Amino acid sequence: MKTRVIITIVFVSLGLIMAAVPQNKTNPKQLSAKQLLAEAHSQNQYFTPDQVADLVIKKDPSFQLIDVRSLDAYEKFHLPGAVNIPLTDILDEQWTPMLNQSLKMNIFYSNGTVDADKAWMITRQLGYKNNYVMQGGMNYWAETIMNPKAPASTSPNEEFAKYDFRKGAGQALGGGVKSVMPENNVEAPKPVIPKAPRKKRVQGGC
Repeated sequence: MKTRVIITIVFVSLGLIMAAVPQNKTNPKQLSAKQLLAEAHSQNQYFTPDQVADLVIKKDPSFQLIDVRSLDAYEKFHLPGAVNIPLTDILDEQWTPMLNQSLKMNIFYSNGTVDADKAWMITRQLGYKNNYVMQGGMNYWAETIMNPKAPASTSPNEEFAKYDFRKGAGQALGGGVKSVMPENNVEAPKPVIPKAPRKKRVQGGC
């Protein structure tokens, strides 16, 4: 049921985003409405919280988390290593080298999935690759990774294995949600933007 609701919201948002993003007829990589709709429907853009947790714990250098919430929300709590690019700033050219590159997988996240989906749609319509979405956002992350529920005794072995992983991941990342929230305003490390000088100082994740 949740998946159907998410898909419906995505498709409703699609039309609004298509109208908002300026058309660039000189860019042959820019997707048509039909192509973008097909990609959105495939749902291949999603990483599950389990997959993201595994990448974070392994400190995999091939990905970058991008928090598309407001700066205020980001400073109150964000995932380890995340860079803050508010959705309202997603078209700012200072972020183009980070969003339009082939060195790392960018994984957008927001509280739910809607704003992250919008960020993905905008960048994908512009022809940018290597941008993805964490399915369910922070809410689903808190539910599945930081506070996993033990499966019923009659559950299949796969469910117990998944629970063991989530419990271990939650402990490795600090336990419950409150325990990983920053206690002080610590400046986060600045992300490396590939092959282009930055116009402004970049605020990044911790």
